[in-house]
Amino acid sequence: MNPTPASDQSAPQPAPLPAPHSAQPPVTVATLRDQVSTILRAAGIVDPEVDADLLIGHVLGQSRGQIQAAGIVGTSLSETDAATILELTARRATREPLQHITGKAPFRQLELSVGPGVFVPRPETEQVVQFAIDALMSMPDAEPIGIDLGTGSGAIALAMATEVPHARIFAAENSPEAFPWTTKNFADSGATNATLVFGDLADAFPELNGTVAVVISNPPYIPAAAIPRDPEVRLFDPAHALYGGEDGLDVVRDVSQTGLRLLRSGGVLVLEHGELQGAEIRAILDADGWRATATHRDYTTRDRATTAIRP
Repeated sequence: MNPTPASDQSAPQPAPLPAPHSAQPPVTVATLRDQVSTILRAAGIVDPEVDADLLIGHVLGQSRGQIQAAGIVGTSLSETDAATILELTARRATREPLQHITGKAPFRQLELSVGPGVFVPRPETEQVVQFAIDALMSMPDAEPIGIDLGTGSGAIALAMATEVPHARIFAAENSPEAFPWTTKNFADSGATNATLVFGDLADAFPELNGTVAVVISNPPYIPAAAIPRDPEVRLFDPAHALYGGEDGLDVVRDVSQTGLRLLRSGGVLVLEHGELQGAEIRAILDADGWRATATHRDYTTRDRATTAIRP
């Protein structure tokens, strides 16, 4: 009996077996959100779900609400986007500020550009600037003048300029590292009633002496020997914007004197400060001759700002 030659193609051939399926199922927004939240919670992030939404939204170009909706319906992510989100999550887990990672910081009605070298504006400052906005709005002037001393990212000055459009706003910043961020934010805001200068707050705007309605400042106020609790502050915020000398109040003293020079009679001074500094700051202002000094609490019931009236 002769076997069939190997080259004989006339015999029926078996159907090829299907290749084993090795692809992983697609990653959904909901699954990745849970993974990112778990990583950030382990790193000590206070609101890991919020940061997870914002990191995912940053990569996908979507709002937090859109991310939450996508998570509910199980929207899938590309492998590239998922990998990018996990890379950014690893950075946030080192306590690098979320705003440095996204390059943006929301502030009232603004979205500001921020990064290394500039102080990231905080939510509590949104409440502090309201004192200045209210004061500008109450002035009888056709174009009341407001000044932000040590403007940093420009958050306070630009909030005043955009929310009180009939006011003229001036701002000074003396940090070479912060100033490029400030300049960009002023340009991006489109506020034509806001003027920015590079210079020290102690001798800023001599041409405006005695004409200003409101002076506001969020100066460095941490004592030199103090160590900020939050790693985001301790490791990433510029020391220039944090520390105010041995008792933390050196720049406050400068702002008091500059405010007296700039403000007209009845003008308003607004100072942001630490939660335990209200009494000391009122003592400084009272000694300098300010009237009606008062310290105000923020939404967490901590002392946050002190106001005074130019005699």
